[in-house]
Amino acid sequence: MLSITATTAVHPVGLGGRERKARISVAAAVGVVVFLAHAVYALREHARFGTTGYDLGIFDQAIRSYAQGRWPASEIRMATAGPDFTGDAYPLLGDHFHPILALLAPLYRVVPHVETLLIAQAALVGFSAYVVTEAAGRHLPRGRRWAAGPLGLAYGLSWGLQQLTAFDFHEVAFAVPLLALAGRAYLDGRWAACAWWAGGLLLAKEDLGATAAVLALLLWRHHRRAGLLLGVMTVLGTALTVMVLLPGMAPDGRYGYFDQSQAYGVFDGWSMKLLTLAALLAITGGVALRSPFVLLLLPTLGWRFTSPNPSYWGMELHYSAVLMPMAFIALIDVLRRDARRTWFLAPLAAAALLVPTQPLAALATPSFWRDSPQQAAARRALALIPSGARVAASNSLAPHLTDRATVYLTTGTGLPVGREPVDWLIAVRTDPFPVGGAEGAIRRAEQRGWHTLYERDGVVVMRSGGGNAGA
Repeated sequence: MLSITATTAVHPVGLGGRERKARISVAAAVGVVVFLAHAVYALREHARFGTTGYDLGIFDQAIRSYAQGRWPASEIRMATAGPDFTGDAYPLLGDHFHPILALLAPLYRVVPHVETLLIAQAALVGFSAYVVTEAAGRHLPRGRRWAAGPLGLAYGLSWGLQQLTAFDFHEVAFAVPLLALAGRAYLDGRWAACAWWAGGLLLAKEDLGATAAVLALLLWRHHRRAGLLLGVMTVLGTALTVMVLLPGMAPDGRYGYFDQSQAYGVFDGWSMKLLTLAALLAITGGVALRSPFVLLLLPTLGWRFTSPNPSYWGMELHYSAVLMPMAFIALIDVLRRDARRTWFLAPLAAAALLVPTQPLAALATPSFWRDSPQQAAARRALALIPSGARVAASNSLAPHLTDRATVYLTTGTGLPVGREPVDWLIAVRTDPFPVGGAEGAIRRAEQRGWHTLYERDGVVVMRSGGGNAGA
């Protein structure tokens, strides 16, 4: 049962230098293992064409823009911008508010490759695992500190973080360590630090302001100044972002996620929603419900389950990543005050049962490390596209070109048109998104007299004959 009574911070006692070094060493080891697992999976998944233009290609174009000193924009995002959009690239700060991505620009200038994003995301997840493990080692009762490492691994391999890694790269990767750092500061009783870490969520994505506002209410019970500071910051910051900044930068002058045209209502999809809730409860054995910190889960679950978009309801994709640090910090908050053995074992058992069903389990599958004939054909096809070209690419091939070419996504409505027409087309005929996009673009290129330079195992490369190819 959720406890909302005011509590004071439980500080670790009797931690000498040797014990502190041991705690940090365990946390660092967990962080490295989690980083390597997520990085190796992400890089291999990309190499086997499991990543996509929508979204990895979009974010690569965004960070490439920052690295070149421009506002983030994406040619790929134009594919779903609507028929009235006439620009050369979609302004991404008019879609979601994530200026924190600019932190990757210096690294991208040094290593200007799309894989940089995947490694950075794995590093953010690994660092968050270090923070959660260190917090557990600091706050668990002396006789239970052996569980810090296993709990940290259970967190780092939790299904929400695995789904984040499995689906490309996303801005919420920055929110994960911010939430872990805010949670550790909350457990430590460092209320001002907690407020500042949580304030950083406003720069990661606009919906996370609601999560920070709930944390502000919890802080108010312990430190009114810190709670007030965070509360004012989140309310004003979220209102400014959603009502002024996003509409001001959006091509149509509005925040598009207020009104999503879907044929579903609040009462639809509850079998999927309940499965998500069950999986969320399972990772802490339900123990986290006894901590007030678990209230931070409500804003994210609320907007997802009331949305008419079914993509938000399930366990898949990246939307549950931010829930993982909240749930595990809540678990540590309970365990530091009530150290029953069964409450330690339940999260570990849940992790052991769920991990084999999640994406990283593929690391132990031989087929994951072998190229199919189509993947080998795609690799040869990509080598034909020169750097600096203007390319229409299907979804699975687009992120392999965004770091060295101007890339648009193939659509069923024709070849992309910007200030200058595209002169190359590369596509996998069976790419499912957008529906009919690859075949439609190939058909229109054929109608315009483009030359087929390569075709094998469903992979096609075509080049313009030099006319107005994009018309």
